[in-house]
Amino acid sequence: MPELPEVETVMRGLKPVLEGQRIAAVVLRRAGLRFPFPDHFAERLTGQRVTALWRRAKYILADLDSGEVMLIHLGMTGRFTVFSGEEARNLGEFYFEAAAGQSGQGPHDHVILVLENGTRVVYTDPRRFGIMDVFPAREASSHKLLGGIGVEPLGNEFSADYLADRFRGKAAPLKTALLDQHIIAGLGNIYVCEALYRAGLSPRRKARTLVKKKSHDPRLDELVRHVRDILAEAITAGGSTLQDFAHTDGASGAFQQRFLVYDREGEACLNCGAAIERLVQSGRSTFYCRHCQT
Repeated sequence: MPELPEVETVMRGLKPVLEGQRIAAVVLRRAGLRFPFPDHFAERLTGQRVTALWRRAKYILADLDSGEVMLIHLGMTGRFTVFSGEEARNLGEFYFEAAAGQSGQGPHDHVILVLENGTRVVYTDPRRFGIMDVFPAREASSHKLLGGIGVEPLGNEFSADYLADRFRGKAAPLKTALLDQHIIAGLGNIYVCEALYRAGLSPRRKARTLVKKKSHDPRLDELVRHVRDILAEAITAGGSTLQDFAHTDGASGAFQQRFLVYDREGEACLNCGAAIERLVQSGRSTFYCRHCQT
């Protein structure tokens, strides 16, 4: 499943392609992806100009001049390919290398946006775990997928004081609390493991232990700083290649080359030399060094 940096990378690649452009036609090759497309989906997009493209958590959102919003989630295997004439430009993939077939005629090419300038934006998704929806912009805060999502980890609201408030009295392990999308939007398993290692905090530690009666443990400030830094670094690197993720120019994301603990079970900690360990928390693999993280 793509994490925030990968989704941000894809959104940034789509931004110059879609923003300001009118959707001349929409081709749907099936009735839905993970869920059925909403009623009159193609008709509601056709003729609309994309006024802005942005990201919320792990969702890509396109504001339309009709006052509606198109929502996109890439699922496990979703990706976009842009065709300008016969030339294809990859805008992110999360599975084996196999470009959209014959300018959008491949067996897994499920949605095609034909823009007024002739560009075709093809959505390919072999497993069909992606999501597409369209809804009035005024309903964004109450949308079933967006309502209740926490603060953006790269936004101004994300701070040590905010985490202290949300962690107060929370007995859940720190790793589990950080993955709670109601607390922080879009923060995923890879980057939580890496941020906890940099901050020297054990993923097993109870979240509430970092909160004092009238203040918080200064390591919360360090954790916030490392979360911001690691996400910014990953976005700059184009994400992490776990299943051949590629960014706007077709090159693979490179952040996995900087992993300090993730997927390094049994390898030596780069700080103390002890073996990196793996444990399962809430169904997800956690990688950490028990000597450096307390």
